[in-house]
Amino acid sequence: MSNSDAPVTPPQGRAAVSQILQPIRGRLMAAALLAAIGSMLTLVPLAGIAHIAGLVLADGTSLSTALAQVQRELWWTVGLSVLSLFLGMLLMSAAETVAHLADNHMTRHLRLAITQRLSQVPLGWFTERASGEVKQALQDDIGTLHSLTAHFYTTVGRCAGAILVSVLYLFALDWRMALVSLLPFPGFFLFFAKTLKASARNMQGFVARLTRINNAVVEFIHGIPVVKAFGATGKAHTSYREAVDEFGEAFIDFTRPLVGSMANANAMIAPVTVLGLVLAFGILFVSLGWMTAVEVLPFALVTPGICAPLLLLNYITHDLDNAAGAAQRVQVLLQTPVLAPLAPGQPLLPKDAEVRVEQLGYAYDPQHPVLADISFTLKPGTVTAIVGASGSGKSTLARLLLRFFDPTEGRITLGGVDLRAIEAAELYRRIGFVLQEVRLIHASIAENIALGRPDASQEEIEAAARAANIHECIQRLPRGYHSVVGEDAQLSGGEQQRVSIARAVLLAPPLLVLDEATAAADAENEVAIQEALSRFAQGRTLLVIAHRLDTVMHADRIIVLEHGRIHEQGSHAQLLALNGRYARLWAQGGYAQTGKQALPTC
Repeated sequence: MSNSDAPVTPPQGRAAVSQILQPIRGRLMAAALLAAIGSMLTLVPLAGIAHIAGLVLADGTSLSTALAQVQRELWWTVGLSVLSLFLGMLLMSAAETVAHLADNHMTRHLRLAITQRLSQVPLGWFTERASGEVKQALQDDIGTLHSLTAHFYTTVGRCAGAILVSVLYLFALDWRMALVSLLPFPGFFLFFAKTLKASARNMQGFVARLTRINNAVVEFIHGIPVVKAFGATGKAHTSYREAVDEFGEAFIDFTRPLVGSMANANAMIAPVTVLGLVLAFGILFVSLGWMTAVEVLPFALVTPGICAPLLLLNYITHDLDNAAGAAQRVQVLLQTPVLAPLAPGQPLLPKDAEVRVEQLGYAYDPQHPVLADISFTLKPGTVTAIVGASGSGKSTLARLLLRFFDPTEGRITLGGVDLRAIEAAELYRRIGFVLQEVRLIHASIAENIALGRPDASQEEIEAAARAANIHECIQRLPRGYHSVVGEDAQLSGGEQQRVSIARAVLLAPPLLVLDEATAAADAENEVAIQEALSRFAQGRTLLVIAHRLDTVMHADRIIVLEHGRIHEQGSHAQLLALNGRYARLWAQGGYAQTGKQALPTC
């Protein structure tokens, strides 16, 4: 296929996180360093308290002498402590600001990059995936990465700074007491490592079940009208209930190995456990004459304070595991193959509006070809109709002509230039389309009509709406052309179709593709749409995809598709004379007696 970027295996695990964070790594490191220094400074008051207590409670010092000494050192100790506290808080606030600004930069970059990427992928990519999968990566996973970039690094910095300064302070006081005071912490890390291994084993299954719930929710919501119409409530709930049950099982598998290990780890470094150990060894060391009672006080103040940062590090490590999966899914989107130009270099410009389809073939995968060996020419100013049974490849052919896909075989040229060598904006100035599935964006009616020409004047927009037989309908809306679709503009399927026709009229392309343009319309709207298309078609090259043969009987040429191949082609009269597939379809439909209005020739 010419779908350009060959699939690239995305980085796995922590490597995916590292690649996502590469543009802002320097800022995150700076934020972590600021947070670490700030955390160290906020612990200075503890050392000040211990210092003052040591002066007051020093052995052999009378109370009056101690008070005099305290007065001499009190102000500078308190002043230094308060200054350090506020400076530390200021640095930690600065760290949070730097991290959040970096996160905003990354989030904006990722959302724009994903949107840009998805705007270039073939339409078939979307049909193969549930919308919940895209929503999870674009919204949920980027939200998960927010926790990593905005909070993880600053939290690690604060915790690491607090632990580091505490350990250095304790060893500076007495290395023997420091060693025994820190005995519970190696045990904590052993249990913690066991927890991480258990978490990593089950994380992939946990995320997969969560993704299935997202998809089941989207599918259920989209299917609510059908469920209510046919009373299939039980069946509709089954998929969602199964997804929830599977997620519950995955959650239990994910959490069961963690509970015991984390309970032991948390108990081992609970503040009361650590304080009890410090006091026990403090009494022993005092009895042995290695320390005085007042020298034990800093250990009793500082050592239990190490517990909270360690527990917090344990908690946020799960954010890193979640972020690894999120980053991997985001990378998959960013590396989705896109429709690429045929060859590097300056895009080419078509010389006219003639379309040639040459030995065209398309397959979603090698085992399921949709089209094979399709060749025909659309002469300027002619009407060509594509007919055939459902599944014969009609709509796929139309979308290949619009370059929603690239062919797997052969090529399509416009004015002698391969579609893949024409810049997208230039291509869609020359090819307009009105498809069966109408898509209006959440914006005003005027903005929807001017989607392909944002610089169009109000007069041009209204002229296009009149040509599409939708102007009077728009005028009846609360705010006219400024009415917003989905808010104060509730349009029927046929009215939406006429808005899409107005959009095409405003572009005024020389080539127009119509794919079941009246399929969603009632009788009244169908007449209005047919009249609009009749005026719009004058002087243009038309390719019409239709199920109803009576709507295309006056086409210059009719191509009959069957099983993805051209079965027969010719004018209406010629095909009836052949007495082949087209003649049988015509007879089966009883069109000779219907008198239905047909799409006119140019």
